[in-house]
Amino acid sequence: MMSGVTLTAATRQNLLSLQDTASLTATTQNRLATGKKVSSALDNPVTFFTSQSLDQRSGDLSNLLDGISNGVQAIQAANQGITSIQKLVDQAKSVANQALSTQITTTGTASTAYATSTTATTVNLFVNGSSTAASIPANATIDQAITALNTAVGSGSFTKDTTGTKLVMNASSDVEFNTTADQTLIGFAAGSGTATTYGATTAVAQSADLTVSGVSARSALATQYNSLLTQIDQLAGDASYNGTNLIGGKGTNNNLTINFNAKGNSNLQVTATDETSSGLGLSAITSSSGGTAGRGNFLLNSDINSTLTKLTSASNTLRSDSSTFGSALSVVQNRQDFTKNLINVLDTGSANLTNADLNAEAANSQALSTRQSLGISALSLANTAQQGILQLLR
Repeated sequence: MMSGVTLTAATRQNLLSLQDTASLTATTQNRLATGKKVSSALDNPVTFFTSQSLDQRSGDLSNLLDGISNGVQAIQAANQGITSIQKLVDQAKSVANQALSTQITTTGTASTAYATSTTATTVNLFVNGSSTAASIPANATIDQAITALNTAVGSGSFTKDTTGTKLVMNASSDVEFNTTADQTLIGFAAGSGTATTYGATTAVAQSADLTVSGVSARSALATQYNSLLTQIDQLAGDASYNGTNLIGGKGTNNNLTINFNAKGNSNLQVTATDETSSGLGLSAITSSSGGTAGRGNFLLNSDINSTLTKLTSASNTLRSDSSTFGSALSVVQNRQDFTKNLINVLDTGSANLTNADLNAEAANSQALSTRQSLGISALSLANTAQQGILQLLR
């Protein structure tokens, strides 16, 4: 036999109202605690999964930002390397110009008076490493000998002293004699010491009567120039970021790909360049010029001018490559800013779909609290009739 408590319609209505209020209060309190009005697919499937999609795309873009940032730094490292290499190239230009302005001279007065020969003679010489010969006719006077020598060495290279009997050399070049006989034939003392080799031929040691200046200075500047090329190579090798070197030279396979979306179909390819000395078309100054030993080390003005031309070309290459990297950097930085702003748009859109309005929920909580108090009071009033019957039974 079943039994139950019978409630009046008014009581039952007020009880249901209190239950609804309690449910709404729980919902409001959950929103206040989590800050979400849609926290699961059960709350609103369409809104929840739309928000999830926006959050996922925002997360993908956030991960790409790290790669974009690394790309920016790699390009900046390359550009900084180019800037520093340009300074070294400018310094190398200064060294080459200094070598060009360093005059090579051979000066001195013969220790023995010129003696006329009854037969035609030939004086074999090297002028800055180039073989030449002066043909002096038989019974030639000192003036005729000077004419022949100047024809071979250069105008004004030979004169005579105040006595008119000895030859004086004042040549704007490095003048060497092929043999001792070539020296003594025109009155210069025989040389002793280390000889100089030009190609397959060796010049006799310089006469003690003559002094050569500028050759050692130019050789020292050539060594300094070579040292700068080594610094260029080392600097290019050091201009890396996170293992990426965009100017380190061929064979490094350091082309850079910067992705701007998760699919990888939006990207920028940054091609590496060779900013080493060989990549810039620069080569070390050796002890030979044109394959001829003894004619290197900036001895020839033509070699120095050729080097200066190469340095100018290297500067132009550096400026062009710097401009290319600068353009790429501008594109990457623009995409970086765009990606940051797009992430903000996606996060804001996702929040608008799922986040609760805490001000509204706080107001709802206060209203529900008041509503609950009123419901309790209404339930008490609904039970007043039964309370009156209870009084009669007493």
